[in-house]
Amino acid sequence: MASSPDHLFGLRNSFYIGAYHAAITSSQSVPSHDLSPDDLLDRDAILYRSYIAIGSHQLVIGEIGPGAATPLQAVKLLAVYLSGDASNRDSAVSRLRELLSDAATGSNPILRLMAGTIFMHERDYAEALKHTHSGGNMELLALNVQIYLQMHRADHAEKQLRVMQQLDEDHTLTQLANAWVDLAMGGSKIQEAHLIFQDLSEKYPTTCTILNGKALCSMHMGHFEDAEGLLLESLNKDAKDAETLANLTVCSLNLGKPATRYLNQLKLAHPDHTLVKRMSSAEDSFDRACQAMA
Repeated sequence: MASSPDHLFGLRNSFYIGAYHAAITSSQSVPSHDLSPDDLLDRDAILYRSYIAIGSHQLVIGEIGPGAATPLQAVKLLAVYLSGDASNRDSAVSRLRELLSDAATGSNPILRLMAGTIFMHERDYAEALKHTHSGGNMELLALNVQIYLQMHRADHAEKQLRVMQQLDEDHTLTQLANAWVDLAMGGSKIQEAHLIFQDLSEKYPTTCTILNGKALCSMHMGHFEDAEGLLLESLNKDAKDAETLANLTVCSLNLGKPATRYLNQLKLAHPDHTLVKRMSSAEDSFDRACQAMA
């Protein structure tokens, strides 16, 4: 029997490649009467995750009420986690654990996806994998790849990629995960990653996600001027994009150009970014060394 059409294919794909405004727009054009209850939840979850991705955390927090389904409550917790201070993050994690412990809803894929995302931000990789390792859909498998790469376990990430390739080699998330793994492995794999990002840029509208992928490949190959051009194009699309600002900081330093403006923008817009924390730690270590020598 022929499978039913995936009415959310375009919406999902826009989200995967980082075309968040397109995802928000297209979510409004999918007729609700064509969707199953699960599809309706998926649509709304992607809509709100797109808003989170562009920094509209308070909109998500305001629109998802206490009576919303558990998957949407989980998406709201991601918005709370990313929008707040340490106390808000702690309360979001605490509430997330409550939802996960509920036998009736704890295995929901969207809830597990949000759990993996939040615990990855917490750098609690063991807890993240506890909820994502069993997979269940392409997003969970792709998140596993990201988690393993953050753990510097490219071997485990490659195993997850092979599972994705067996399920759907042409899936956008499979292609992205393949490029992430290639970048982590380095060497001749960088050119393969570049070809993947180039193919995506020819198939779909160019986004910050795709431009940063191409720029990373160029930097790995020592082509910093090419990378700078791609990153400036990305900056024109979103002046507050975290990865663009971080990569521009690194790229500028390699080109011998001032990087302070990009780093300051990153500190203001994304104070918890890994590069900001590493730079701050390095500055503190330098200050301590200077004091010890004084």
